[in-house]
Amino acid sequence: MENKELELQKIRKDLKEMIARDLALEDVKPEEIGDDEILFGEGLGLDSLDAVEIVVLLQRNFGLEIKNMDQGKEIFYSINTIANFIYDNKGKKS
Repeated sequence: MENKELELQKIRKDLKEMIARDLALEDVKPEEIGDDEILFGEGLGLDSLDAVEIVVLLQRNFGLEIKNMDQGKEIFYSINTIANFIYDNKGKKS
């Protein structure tokens, strides 16, 4: 269990760095993004174009695809939900 948490911690850190860098979020440092912060709308303020970018990031960096955007909405809720999706699906090729 401890190992899972360490791995999730690393995934969360990597995600925050990728999102801050690749989505060109000005004035947002990776460490300022909360693990449970809502990423879209009222939260961090990401939009549908950012969602497409995140899909590409997951494909490029983790080899994961999101084919169903309804599922994507749940997955992209927060850093934690994305990290859990990556952890649960790593090594699985769809």
